[in-house]
Amino acid sequence: MAPKKNPKYERLRWTIFGVTWLAYAGFYLTRKSFSVAKNELKKADVMGLTKAQMSGMDAAYSLAYAGGQFLWGTLGDRFGTRKVVLFGMMASVLTAAMMGTLTTAGGMALLFTLQGLWQSSGWAPLGKNMGEFFSRRERGSVMGFWCTNYALGGFVGSVVAGVAAKHYGWRYAFYVPAGLLALIWVLFLLFQKNRPEDAGLPSIEEYHGESEPVIDKAESVVEEKEGTWHVVMAVLKNGMVWYLGAVYFLIKPTRYLLLFWSPVYIAETLKTDTGQSGLLSSMFDLAGPIGTLAGGIASDKIFQSKRMPVAVLALFALAVVMVVFPFIPLSRWGVGLGMFVMGFLVFIPDSLISGTAAIDFGTKKGASTANGVINGMGSIGQVLGVMLPGFAEAHMAKGQNIWPVIFVGLGISLGVGGLMLAPLWHRLPPEAKR
Repeated sequence: MAPKKNPKYERLRWTIFGVTWLAYAGFYLTRKSFSVAKNELKKADVMGLTKAQMSGMDAAYSLAYAGGQFLWGTLGDRFGTRKVVLFGMMASVLTAAMMGTLTTAGGMALLFTLQGLWQSSGWAPLGKNMGEFFSRRERGSVMGFWCTNYALGGFVGSVVAGVAAKHYGWRYAFYVPAGLLALIWVLFLLFQKNRPEDAGLPSIEEYHGESEPVIDKAESVVEEKEGTWHVVMAVLKNGMVWYLGAVYFLIKPTRYLLLFWSPVYIAETLKTDTGQSGLLSSMFDLAGPIGTLAGGIASDKIFQSKRMPVAVLALFALAVVMVVFPFIPLSRWGVGLGMFVMGFLVFIPDSLISGTAAIDFGTKKGASTANGVINGMGSIGQVLGVMLPGFAEAHMAKGQNIWPVIFVGLGISLGVGGLMLAPLWHRLPPEAKR
């Protein structure tokens, strides 16, 4: 028999769902500004940035983002979601606003690097917040919905920045998103809570009548006390967390290559302008919510809360698509559809590994640290992904098409990730000892 629902509890946890979803989607408003503005910033009468310069800026951003994941993930478990996210979000707002005032490449590089550090403050602590309010038996489906934040956030961020740039100039691709994120900061301040216990309610496991999983199967729930360095260290010693991080290292380059460079790829392939390229590239982000929903629900309903089977199947399918896509002559509709398919497939393993599985194996107590480790390692791969266009252009013959080599290389990386996950097909986190 299903446990009786408490209206106050249900109201609070769906409020948390909404405000944390909005917070992370909001981070993408200021994250997407630079990628949308690239087609203007490379013009000689604006900043005259080359692919190598823009790749370098993306790499600096990504390095700061990777380091920040480890930092903010640990601090999220130690000091709680609220403090970390409020600080990082406001820092992102101020940095984006300043980026819109710049006239030099050096200033843009410096501030975009700082933006990477602030952006990394969102995912791990917010994932922990969700783990506090939603238990494992429902987590795949709920996190499937929740992980639409970064998929849909990227789509909305692209559209907002693109429309602002088209109507008011490239500087407004930074100003308008910064203003919108400031409004979200206020909502987060008003409505977010770290744990049900902060509102005088029982833990989610007690509420749902579930046993609480542990990081170390040799320890009890009491021994793994939340908010302590002991929990943080337990996560850092967990081999499964690092293994998932290694797999995510192979996946994230594809998502970020397409996230940061698809407008340029489309413009060069189809000779479209900035607005058209941004719109077609947004099909990649638009497909993301569908992928995260499908993957999360399938992991709960078909595979009994096992995350790996769905991730493995999606990785193998995406590997094939990436290898063949650049060799098929396509119209604008065809390229848009291809971006949609790639978005659908990549967001399935991305969300399951970096979101749901991180909370499962890090547990709610160590979810922020686990998220930080997995996403930190993924973000090191992200650095390689965003540098690929500049590296390829520098080392291939002048005038040669760089994109087929890049797509094939990423397809191989995804296939290796699928092979690494396949042996974990049936893996679940350990239960607390009785």
